[in-house]
Amino acid sequence: MFDTTRMMKRLVCTSLLAVLAACGSAPVGPGFYRVERGDTLSKIARSNRQSMQNIVRWNNLPNPDSIEVGQVLRVAPPGNAASTTGAVRSNGGGSATATPPSSRPAPADSAPPSAPASSISLVWPADGTVIRRFDGANSKGIDISAAPGTPVVAAAAGTVVYAGNGLRGYGNLLIIKHNAEYLTAYAHNRALLVKEGQTVARGDKIAEMGDTDTDRVMLHFELRYQGRSIDPSQALPAR
Repeated sequence: MFDTTRMMKRLVCTSLLAVLAACGSAPVGPGFYRVERGDTLSKIARSNRQSMQNIVRWNNLPNPDSIEVGQVLRVAPPGNAASTTGAVRSNGGGSATATPPSSRPAPADSAPPSAPASSISLVWPADGTVIRRFDGANSKGIDISAAPGTPVVAAAAGTVVYAGNGLRGYGNLLIIKHNAEYLTAYAHNRALLVKEGQTVARGDKIAEMGDTDTDRVMLHFELRYQGRSIDPSQALPAR
C-alpha cells in the first residue's frame, strides 16, 4: 500500500531544506552573483567585467581574500552609481557621462525580517567560543568553535524534522521545528544522535560537534522565523 504518511513527511522535510538552501543556492537577481566553490574575488570581477575595487566597495568587504560559498555579492553598481569601468555615452555636448544601470532587485534574503526573537527562549546549543556572529548578509547564524565531539544540544524543545547531509555547505545537519513559526538548524556535526520525527526537550544532546563540509571544527547554528534567518543571540542568554 502506498504510504501517504511517509510521503507527506518527506515533503515537509524537503520544504524546510528549501528554506535553508535559499541562502545558499537560490537564484539571485540581475547585478548580483552567488559565490561558488573555487571562486576568488579576482575571478568574479573578471567574469563580470568589473574591478576588484568596485566589488569590494559595493559589498563593504573587510577582507577581499575572504569570501564564502553561498555568499551573495553585488557585481553591478548600486542605484544610479557608476562603476569605474562602466560604459560611457556621449551627451552630445562633447563630454561623456556614465550610463546609469537599470533598477535591480535585491538578492533573496537580503533584508532582515522584523521578528520577535524574544518570543522564543533558547539555551546555548554548545559550549565553546563564538567565532562568527550573525550579520544578516554574509552570516545567517552564529559559529561556535570547540573540540571535536563537543556535545550539541537542542536549543529549545521541538521535533526533529531533518537529520542528514543532503544540503551542500551544511555537512551533517539537524533541523528542529519548535512551533509554526520557529525552527533551529545545527550544521557541520561529526555525529547525529537523533532521528527525524523524534521529539526532543530543551538541553537534550542531539549531536557531536565536527567539521563536515567546513574547514574547521565548529557548530553553525541558525534560528529561523517564518522561514527567514534572524539573530539567534537575541533569544540566547548573555554569556
